[in-house]
Amino acid sequence: MTFLAIDVGNTRLKWAMYDAPRPGARLLADGVCFLENIEKLGEGDWARLPAPTQMLGCNVAGDAVKRRVQEQMELWDVAPQWVIASAAEGGITNGYDHPTRLGPDRWVAMIGARARLLAKGPPRPMVVVMVGTAVTVEAVDASGHFLGGLILPGHGIMLRALESGTAGLHVPTGEVRCFPTNTSDALTSGGTFAIAGAVDCMVRHLRDKSGEEPACFMTGGAGWKMAPSMSSQFELVEGLIFDGLLVLAQSRYPAAG
Repeated sequence: MTFLAIDVGNTRLKWAMYDAPRPGARLLADGVCFLENIEKLGEGDWARLPAPTQMLGCNVAGDAVKRRVQEQMELWDVAPQWVIASAAEGGITNGYDHPTRLGPDRWVAMIGARARLLAKGPPRPMVVVMVGTAVTVEAVDASGHFLGGLILPGHGIMLRALESGTAGLHVPTGEVRCFPTNTSDALTSGGTFAIAGAVDCMVRHLRDKSGEEPACFMTGGAGWKMAPSMSSQFELVEGLIFDGLLVLAQSRYPAAG
C-alpha cells in the first residue's frame, strides 16, 4: 500500500511517496521538478515508483497544470484527488470570508503545522509562514481557528518589480546587511527585511490578541534564506505541505491509514 502526495506550487512540483496515508508514514521516495518539466515525470522518476494506492495533491498553479500532472499519472490506476479549502478539516476551522477561496497551500500548511504543534505539547497560537514565489503569513489561535493572513510578494517578485519600474536597478546578487552600502546589498536586504517585518508584525498581532507567545513555523523553498534575519523564534519545516496532506489523507482514507 502506497500513498502519493503532490505539492504543485507556482514554480515547482514536489512529490513524495509514503508507505501509508497517515502522519508518521515511512517516506519511500521523493522528488522535485520545475513546472516546465512535468511531462518528463511519467517516463522518468514516476516510472520507477510502485503504483500508489491513493493520491492527494495541493495545487496553486491552475487547472491547466493540474491536467498536465494528471496526464502523467495515467500510468497508474489511481484516482487523483486535490485539496480544496473547506469550513473545517484536519483540526483547523476556516475564518476566511469565503472559505473555499483560501489557497489550498495555505490551508494544508496550517493543518500540517497544527498537527506538528500538538505532537509536541499543548495547544497554543501559531503563525505559519510560507516563503516561495509569494509569501503568506497566517495566524491561528490556540483552538485551531484560522484568524486571517497576509500575502506579499516573494524575493524574486519584489526585485523584478523594482527592476522593471526603476531605471538603473537590476536583480542583485547581494548580501543581507544591516547597513547596506551598495545597491545589490540594499535590494537584497530590503526584500529580506520586508518579509521578516511582515512575519514579526503578525507575531505581534497574535501575541496581543491571545495574550501568549505564538509558535512560529516557516516553510517554502526560500525559507532557509530568511533564518538569519528573523527576530521571532521559529521552526523551519521543509515538508509542511506534505505533513498536512498526510493528516488529510488519514481522514479521507481511514481504512488504509
